[in-house]
Amino acid sequence: MILNDKQIKKLAVEQEMISPFVNESVAKGISHGLNSFGYDLRCGSEFKIFTNIKGATADPKNFSEDNFITVKGEDSILIPPNSFALASSLEYFKMPRNVTGLVTAKSSYARCGLGTPPTVLEAGWSGNLVLEFSNHTSNQIRLYANSGAAQILFFQGEQPAVSYADRNGKYQGQTGITLAKFK
Repeated sequence: MILNDKQIKKLAVEQEMISPFVNESVAKGISHGLNSFGYDLRCGSEFKIFTNIKGATADPKNFSEDNFITVKGEDSILIPPNSFALASSLEYFKMPRNVTGLVTAKSSYARCGLGTPPTVLEAGWSGNLVLEFSNHTSNQIRLYANSGAAQILFFQGEQPAVSYADRNGKYQGQTGITLAKFK
């Protein structure tokens, strides 16, 4: 079952599912906060912009900082054409054992050609979410820090036999931008 605003708020307040939690949709700039059936999260002000300047290969089993240029403390960045950037959510998530989240793009960015590939917040997972922003166009696209960046839909079901925390998932407790890990 998809969770509504009342259910999301209850989990955020009582179980610290989202912290900091914004109890309403704030339409200042690109909106963020609680919606009828989801939550618009924000990205921080540190970004890793994909580059091939050093000729590195993107390998999920051996991901390297050489694949990125790191930008910190800026109000926004420009994502080059046909490239992508990584950012970390401002919000920290503590997913209950019977709730999972699905990340999707914000329409404001999608209408400009900036995609946010689906990501799952597994039941029992905790940490800052690492987001990918993919520029599918031949133009640069501006991405804003500390502003609405992606939407999460939350789903509740029966408790699983083994949660992400139970199996010591490799991204458990991550903070900041965590690159792909091979375990």
